[in-house]
Amino acid sequence: MAENETIQVLPALPLKNTVLFPHLLMPLSVGRPASLAAVESVLATEEKEIVLVAQKDSEVESPTGDDLYSIGTKAVIRKMSRPNENVMELLVLGMERVVVLKLEEDQPYLKARIRPLPLPTDSTPEVEALQRAVLELAAKAISLTQPQPPFELSRLLAGAEDPLRLVFLLASMFSLELEKEQKLLAAETRAEALRLLHSYLSHELQVLEIRSKIATEARTEMSKEQREYMLRQQLRAIQQELGEKNPEQADVELLRERVQKTELPEEARKEAERELGRLERMPTAAPDYNIIRTYLDLLLELPWYKATPDELDVARAREVLDTDHYGLKDIKQRILEHLAVLKLNPSAKAPILCFVGPPGVGKTSLGQSIARAMGRTFERMSLGGLHDEAELRGHRRTYIGAMPGRLIQAIRRAGANNPLIMLDEVDKLGRDFRGDPAAALLEILDPEQNKSFRDNYLDLEFDLSRVFFITTANALDTIPQPLLDRMELIRLAGYTEEEKREIAHRYLIPRRVKNAGLTAEQFQISEAALQRVISRYTREAGVRRLEQTLGRLTRKIALRFAEGHTEPVVVQPENLPELLGPEMFIPEQMRRNLPAGVACGLAWTEAGGDVLYVEATLLPEGSGLTLTGQLGEVMQESVKTAQSFIWSHASEFGIDGSLFKNSGVHVHVPAGAIPKDGPSAGVTMITALSSLYTGLAARGDTAMTGEVTLSGLVLPIGGVKEKVMAARRAGIHRVLLPKANEKDLQELPEDARKDMEFHFAERVEDVLEVTIPQLKHRLALAS
Repeated sequence: MAENETIQVLPALPLKNTVLFPHLLMPLSVGRPASLAAVESVLATEEKEIVLVAQKDSEVESPTGDDLYSIGTKAVIRKMSRPNENVMELLVLGMERVVVLKLEEDQPYLKARIRPLPLPTDSTPEVEALQRAVLELAAKAISLTQPQPPFELSRLLAGAEDPLRLVFLLASMFSLELEKEQKLLAAETRAEALRLLHSYLSHELQVLEIRSKIATEARTEMSKEQREYMLRQQLRAIQQELGEKNPEQADVELLRERVQKTELPEEARKEAERELGRLERMPTAAPDYNIIRTYLDLLLELPWYKATPDELDVARAREVLDTDHYGLKDIKQRILEHLAVLKLNPSAKAPILCFVGPPGVGKTSLGQSIARAMGRTFERMSLGGLHDEAELRGHRRTYIGAMPGRLIQAIRRAGANNPLIMLDEVDKLGRDFRGDPAAALLEILDPEQNKSFRDNYLDLEFDLSRVFFITTANALDTIPQPLLDRMELIRLAGYTEEEKREIAHRYLIPRRVKNAGLTAEQFQISEAALQRVISRYTREAGVRRLEQTLGRLTRKIALRFAEGHTEPVVVQPENLPELLGPEMFIPEQMRRNLPAGVACGLAWTEAGGDVLYVEATLLPEGSGLTLTGQLGEVMQESVKTAQSFIWSHASEFGIDGSLFKNSGVHVHVPAGAIPKDGPSAGVTMITALSSLYTGLAARGDTAMTGEVTLSGLVLPIGGVKEKVMAARRAGIHRVLLPKANEKDLQELPEDARKDMEFHFAERVEDVLEVTIPQLKHRLALAS
């Protein structure tokens, strides 16, 4: 009967992942409905007693008798707070160990029929020895986690006379696993509890010592600057203890998966596997780790076999080129011929073109149009001022900061192995002690060699034979001959004034009006004003400066509208000085009546061509030849050649030979601030000196160009189109050309050919017959 009096029935509260030991306080958070009901029923009593029993499986939300351990703790609720209706925060104190005899589940909460299970009281020398051993282990473990443990903690442990109280205290401090804590609670003797705790603390101490050893080794091996490496080593050790993969291994496995999925050449795959093997054996803080990682990223991102399908529709390509560019018929035709070949023979090697022409004629934009017409990606590389050939070939990976060459980088960005790559300003490559980039281009632009191009950084063969290379240049003088031989030259001459007007109407004016925020109705420019802008405010072969000048005009008009102007503006020639300032250029106009010793020549310039008057005068009692006007060496030789020819044929032309001995000659070419050179002024010098020595004026309506030899031959020259258009602009409609240049007239616009009168010469006599017709008449009378 006395035994029955100790049996109690109290509300039961299941615990997840923890055990409450007798004589210890524990904070709890209660949220399950049944648990809340149990706590509320306990709070309604005076004793506030409750039974706390641990769950075997923390995943079970509504535990029954089979889900709970049979030994728990009777506790008293000391404090309670309720942040909201669904949660209670409790502070409970364990009172005594109890055995759960039966669980009653018919209430909204569990009720436990319990009886006390007194704590063991055995006291033997073994218990005392185990207690001291446990204290020693605990002191070592605490010192590893806290080098300077709080004084109160040390005093608390030292003052725990009851061995079981010490066991419970240490178990709660080290946060042991649930099963281990439950075994400690259920221990039948003090010795058993101490032995269990000693085993548990020994394991914890081993883990802490390993952790401390790793930290010590990491600090010994690595410097202070590499603290991050030490932390990774610690994390790796912990993950190994837990049997988890570390991020570095996951990274390598991801790379290996990418290597397996990516289509690579056999050589590239072997290299990738070899570098992956090195990466696996290397710590992440090693200097080479990121170098290998970056290399593998490049190797896997390169489009070894990926290509964009070519759209070789010639009709569409013609439409794209015509839409993007006005004129340039011959250039477009040659480009379409190349596309036709690629269409009929897809295995043909892509052509390597070189667009040569003055600035602003549309070389770069023409390359973009070709890429759009073919459906290829477009990449542009500026080679201007490039001195280091490693910029093209890449740096070897042994160097710090090594990178692949710009060519491989461009293909990587393009994402295809057949992009259109434009090598801009190939004539402005530098050369110094770091190497010759032009020599590196010899391999890149050779279809027989570039199929196995080897970048220094990549160090693998990459096929460039499917890349469509286009280079641009303003002049060919600085390009090495071996490099020129690898490219097909396409010359883009300057635009005529008529072409510039059409380009301005189609492209430049609408673009500038839009950029200025105006409408086509608000800004208009008359034909006369546009012609004045082209001829008097710009002097160039292309249209870049013309577009800038039109931009200034639209900004001036935009300012008016911003200030409240509402009426549409039509720019007239008389408005230009106010809007653009005084005229920048005054074109050379035809001199109607030329004095003796003056002849009209034609010169090629980067601006497209110009009229050049040559003036010569006799210096009585002088001697020698005086040349002014910044004439280059070749042009000076042309003057000397002309004088020597006339001197040697003086009797044939009826010239007094004493003039050559008793008089000097001064030859001047106006616009002295502008350097001039080239052999094409030969016929102009012959005409000017013949006019000077004979006293007969040359025709003022005739412009001429051509090289002259000492034997009197007239040789062909270049830039015929630009020179003829310059004469036409100056109002001169009669032009003398070398006979060999007659074929070049096909390059002229048809209206220019109809508007001009052409004469051709093979010898000096033919020249003088056209330019000084009176000389032929005088010679006929003399004979």
